Amino acid sequence: MPEIHVTAEAEGKRLDHFLTSNMTSTRSQIQKLIEAGSVLVNKNVTKSNRRLETGDVIFYPASEIATHTKTEVAPLLEIVYQDDDLLVINKPAGLLVHEAFKDEMRATVVDALLESFPEVAEVGDDPKRPGIVHRLDKDVSGLMVIAKTQTAFEHLKRQFQERTLTKEYLALVYGSLPKDHDIITLKVARSKAKGRMVARPESQEGKEAHTEYDVLDRLPTTTYVRVKILTGRTHQIRVHFQAIGYPVVGDKIYKVKGMKFRPIELDRLFLHATRLTVRLMNGKEKTFEVGLPDELERLLRSLKKI
Repeated sequence: MPEIHVTAEAEGKRLDHFLTSNMTSTRSQIQKLIEAGSVLVNKNVTKSNRRLETGDVIFYPASEIATHTKTEVAPLLEIVYQDDDLLVINKPAGLLVHEAFKDEMRATVVDALLESFPEVAEVGDDPKRPGIVHRLDKDVSGLMVIAKTQTAFEHLKRQFQERTLTKEYLALVYGSLPKDHDIITLKVARSKAKGRMVARPESQEGKEAHTEYDVLDRLPTTTYVRVKILTGRTHQIRVHFQAIGYPVVGDKIYKVKGMKFRPIELDRLFLHATRLTVRLMNGKEKTFEVGLPDELERLLRSLKKI
């Protein structure tokens, strides 16, 4: 039976949290094995919520719990702001926030977070997503706020629930939007047939979603916009702009069939979380802003010259 020797870094962690963070099995799978007596600590049957101590030895069934091995090194996070309770990062495109699939061995924001702030492992509702209160798609860049303490996690979660935390994006969409300002209010739901998100009218089932945009520039085959989301549904901006016939440049999933424009070569989405306003733990509101990353700035300049 394989064994893990607990070091000082894991002191005080719950057994199920520790194993979930270091294995590819889910927390529920690990909890079931612990309850069945298949996982032992110091050769004794124990409980999922047992707090580990330095020197403990964990015995686990290798056939049922797979060890966790990454194929990439955790990247350095670009930290825009941090205090004792939270931090704001500028996530690059191409980086996952957390593991998406069981066979996903790529480095994530969570990996980098735990390397720099190991204490965050105990923060949040899900040990696979410590400190994470919202996410950005892999191919989207920009600002994310992350909780460093459980109190901050609950504080930020309430802001999302009450819609007092605001997020703004910069996006490039195909075509010429008919209005300089508008709000898209189509509902967002998961398609049972395709598995991805779809936009639906008010009369159909789905979650309420509001996407407000302002046109910043009109280019030959695209429109450059600032987008404010009043709700935070999965793929909301991408789904909404596809639904009205103006998909985001670089989007390989939410496309429009029969589009007359030649696709622009881009290995990411032209979607960037540029502005974030959050209430800190001291009650003060603070706004953070980061400009377009270089690859998007270069593309925008090249399109303006056409």
